[in-house]
Amino acid sequence: MTYSRRELCLMMTALAAAAKGADQNVVLPSKVYRYAEMPARESNGNTMHSICEGSLHDGFHLEVHETRLAPGNMPHPAHHHAHEEMFLLREGTLEVTINGQSIRMGPGSVGFVASNQEHGVRNVGTTPAEYFVVEMGKD
Repeated sequence: MTYSRRELCLMMTALAAAAKGADQNVVLPSKVYRYAEMPARESNGNTMHSICEGSLHDGFHLEVHETRLAPGNMPHPAHHHAHEEMFLLREGTLEVTINGQSIRMGPGSVGFVASNQEHGVRNVGTTPAEYFVVEMGKD
């Protein structure tokens, strides 16, 4: 059987997309996620550690990461998406804006953003803010 270059390119694209989708459908195992083993990404004085991403037993998608946000910084501009998000603040002071309403959070506070609500986060303190983000569901 022979294939044209165009057909091969289409098949490769489909295989790559299927492989990426398969990675996101991995059921999360029971395990300990050690901080020293978490992949880190740095940008503009901020650090993000990926903790875990995958599906629960019922197929529900879950992603968790930890962010260290420098004073005065935002991780990205305000935005919205289909999945829900929860912010769990460990250290510092965050200002969370949801649908135009801003609220300050201190250590131990939790913020929740429902599906498709415009939201943004900014470190309004004088020290780095450390917080966890729990993303629930897919877009």
